[in-house]
Formats: sequence, C-alpha cells, structure tokens
Amino acid sequence: MFLIFRQKQSLLGIKPLEPGDLKAVILELGVSFIKLAQVLATRADFFTEDYLRQLRAIHDEVEPMPEKDLSSMLSRAYSREFPFASFDRHPLASASIGQVHQAELKDGTRVAVKIRRLDIEKKVRIDAGLLKFFLKVFQPFFTSHTRNSLQAVLNEFSAMLLKEVDMAMELDNLRKFKETYENETISMPEYYPKYCSHDALVMSFESGLRVDDKAGIQQRGIAFKKVMENLISWYASQMLVKGLFHADPHPGNILVQDDASLTILDFGMVKRLPNSTRVAMIELVKSAHERDFEMFASACERMGLVTSTASPDEIRELAERMFDIFSNVNLSAANMQALAFEVLDSMKDFPFKLPQEVVYVMRASTLIEGLGTTYIENFNGIKDILPVLQNRLPEALGMEEGFASVARREITALPFTISRFKSVLTDMSDGNLNVRLSRKTLEALDEHIRALLRPLGVGLVLLAGSFFILFLEFHLSRVLAGFVFLVGAFKIWSTLR
Repeated sequence: MFLIFRQKQSLLGIKPLEPGDLKAVILELGVSFIKLAQVLATRADFFTEDYLRQLRAIHDEVEPMPEKDLSSMLSRAYSREFPFASFDRHPLASASIGQVHQAELKDGTRVAVKIRRLDIEKKVRIDAGLLKFFLKVFQPFFTSHTRNSLQAVLNEFSAMLLKEVDMAMELDNLRKFKETYENETISMPEYYPKYCSHDALVMSFESGLRVDDKAGIQQRGIAFKKVMENLISWYASQMLVKGLFHADPHPGNILVQDDASLTILDFGMVKRLPNSTRVAMIELVKSAHERDFEMFASACERMGLVTSTASPDEIRELAERMFDIFSNVNLSAANMQALAFEVLDSMKDFPFKLPQEVVYVMRASTLIEGLGTTYIENFNGIKDILPVLQNRLPEALGMEEGFASVARREITALPFTISRFKSVLTDMSDGNLNVRLSRKTLEALDEHIRALLRPLGVGLVLLAGSFFILFLEFHLSRVLAGFVFLVGAFKIWSTLR
C-alpha cells in the first residue's frame, strides 16, 4: 500500500500489487480490511483510475451470504412470526457485516431489511486479536508516539466494529441521528422498531444516486457544487456543533436526490466526539481561516495531533508551508499532493500523533476530498472546504442564539459555578484537594524518564555483554570484553552524574 500511495515502481525489490490483485487480497482478508478499502476508494489523489475502479468495486463485490446462512439468520430474527408479505431473497447490497434485502410489510409498506451475517461477531473478534498480535510483534519498529497512537486507533476500531455488528445498536444510533439532525438539509430512513432485533434492522426503502456516480449526477443536471456544500455543511455540524458523528462515511452510504439534497444510510459506526475535541476543532478552523498560525499550533496540541515535545515554531512552519500549497488555485490535486509529500518528507521526524477521535474526522475529510478531486480539477480543503466550515462557526460558538439567550444561560449557570468554587475552597482547607496533571505535563514527564532510562538500559546491556564475550574465550576476548565493559560503565556513570 505504501508503494501504491507513493506511486513507486519498487522498493528493495518489492513491487506493488496490481489493481485486481489488491482487490482480491482485501476481499479475502474480510470485514476489517473491507472497511478500510471503503475509505481508500475515494482517494483520487492517491490512486490512479485503475486502482480506484477496483477499490470502488470492493463494496459492491462482497459475496452474499450462502442461502443456508440467510435462512438461519431470518429464522433467528423472526422466530415467532415472519412480518413480511414478500421478501426478495436476492440482496440489494451485500457488505462485509450484513446485507440488505427489499421487502414489503403486510400493510403494503416497502422496506429495506438489513440482516447481519452468521457468526460475524466471532470473525470481527478474531480480526481484532490478529491485528493486536502483529502490532505487538512489530512494536520495536515504531517510536513510542507512533506505537501509542496505533494502539489507541486499533482499540477504538475494534470496539466500533463490535458495535457495528449489533443491529439493535444501529437502530438506536439511527434514532439519535434523526432527533439530533432533524433541521439539517439531509434525510434519513424511517425505522420500524417492532420488526428490529440484534440480528435485523427494518427501515423505509430509500432511493437516489450514489454520491460518487459522476455520470448519473451529470446526466440529471444536479449541481455538484451544491451537493458538496450540503455534505460539508452536515459534517461541519457533526464536528463543530453537535458532536454526534457518522463514523463510516463512504459513497455507498450517501445518496443524492434531484434537488442536490442528501439521504444518509448505515448508522452502524457512530461516535460522539468529546467536547474538548470539538472546541479544539473550532479553534483549528478559526485559526486556519484567519491564518493565525500561533492559534493553529495551540489547537493542534489541544487536539492531540502533536506531542508535548513538538516545537511550536516547527508547527507554525509546517502549517504555513501546507497552507501555501493548498491555497494555490493553479495547482492540480496531484501536484498539490506531490508538494505536500515533499514537505512531509522534509519533516519526517516531526512528532505527530493520531488520537482515536481524530481518525473518524480524517475519514470524513478523506471522503470529501476524494469526491472533490473526482469532480473538480483543483479541489482542495483550504479553498473549497474551509469557507463552508467557517460559516458554521457562529452556530458552533452559540452566537446565533443572540446576546440575551447567552447571557441568560450564563446567569443560570452562575450558582453552579459558585458552588464548585466553594467545594474547591473546602477541599483546600480540609487538605483533600486533588491535583490532576495535564496530558502535556504527563507526556513531558514520560519523555524525560525515557531519556534517563534509555542510556541506563544500554549501559546495563553492554555490561552483561562484556561478561558474555569473556565466557566465549576466543582470541582477544578479554580485550574486547574489557572494552565493552568500560563503554557500558562510562555510559551508566555519565547518565547518573
């Protein structure tokens, strides 16, 4: 995948997989890897068209479950009574976790029925276990920051996948989304809880064009710019305003209507962003729009995108160089990507991190950028996405409520603030005050301890190695053992002094 991303012909004799071979491997690996491919299928700036065609087909070419498995799952979901007047046993769509069938309720209502695959929860647990095992095997090849980030991402991904295989959880997510985003320019299926369970989800049947169906959208004369505005605005509402986040964005889950409005499907993977992350993203958007690189560096640190040891000057330099690239309206998406890689290569030792909450935001950004580069020649986040995000900032900051509403809310909260202040004073006087160190302080302390222990460990290994060399009793073994012993002793002495 690295070779394909960087469009290299070979590295150390290793050649990238051909497009068809790549698709076959992903399909064979199963559920967790198919989920990853759904994200990659939008990256027109990473992949050539032959790869994109194969990656887009992955979601549509997952084999339906065997007829025997389907019968078993339907019997388990509807053991008491089969509620459908008709049920098309040929699936409309087959995905890694389940498949969707068209059906008709006994009152004539047309519905979509999502049935999960047999033993899918067991398979997801096996995938998660294998990934964790290989992460431990390869830990020595990662820095501590990269290792910790990968561990956090993997744990979160495993937890989310286990939630996604539960249709009852998806029903609850759909209900929350319909309540939270009822005033947005999007629609979601209706749901029928009476016919839902852990194994099945029954929703209203929705139609429309896939958001990546370029030919269909152009044929119907739908304004793609309006489609993108609606998509970006909705994700801005999720990230900056509400915090309830659709964490599985791929073209098959987004349908476009003739008026450029959107219908959102599949609510298996949902994440609620912490308020601290949402506030940091608001600061990030505001600083990016205003080119305030001091605030930008601070927001990156608050989001956990960089470690406490990162230099603010380096963050500002990186941000400024990236903004210069993506603000250039004369560059194509491929050229922007090439220049961005050059900048990142020049700062490859920069201490980046990838917090688990940010992973989902990046997936949404990947979808939007990938779609944009498919339809618009020099589409990029700064000139095409940032203005839409900026327009949602007043709502995110509560400014649309008006001064009277904000003042009334703050006055209402004043007694609680006074009560908390009184509680702190009481704890101080009783000697019960607990002080919690910030993440930045803990990271700096961890780095300091590691910096001390690392040379001590090297010194101890050298001392032990000297005795091992001595016991081998070869020519000049005493001389070599003595030299290694002195180096180890000096290493320990220089560290402790």
